[in-house]
Amino acid sequence: MTKNFERIQWLVGSWNRTNVKAGLTAFEQWTKLSPTELQGKGVIVKERDTIFVEKFKIVIEGGALYYVADVPENKKPVYFKITKVTANEFVCENPDHDFPKVITYKKEGTKLKATISGNGKSLNYFFEQKL
Repeated sequence: MTKNFERIQWLVGSWNRTNVKAGLTAFEQWTKLSPTELQGKGVIVKERDTIFVEKFKIVIEGGALYYVADVPENKKPVYFKITKVTANEFVCENPDHDFPKVITYKKEGTKLKATISGNGKSLNYFFEQKL
């Protein structure tokens, strides 16, 4: 599990969302908290007001690697098991969750595509790394 955790360290940093509605800015920011945990947050801002915040973490628990989403719509954090890790992509799944059931992050150079999918629908979020 530690090897797969190390393979997704490319996520650490700031990522500005490029496909956001006019008048809004959005970003994800990831930091390494410990040898077994990355912590992230997604933020949407309108003018100078933060209108949405979601918290994420990637953590090793019980010998498995999980992506944990803590969003306002859910009463408690939702665990997605990371089922695939390559040099530039990872896939997280929770077939019991209403939506999404699958979360995929794929990096191409300084660009990042996050996709959430399930129940026949799919949403893409495009980011560029803030250097």
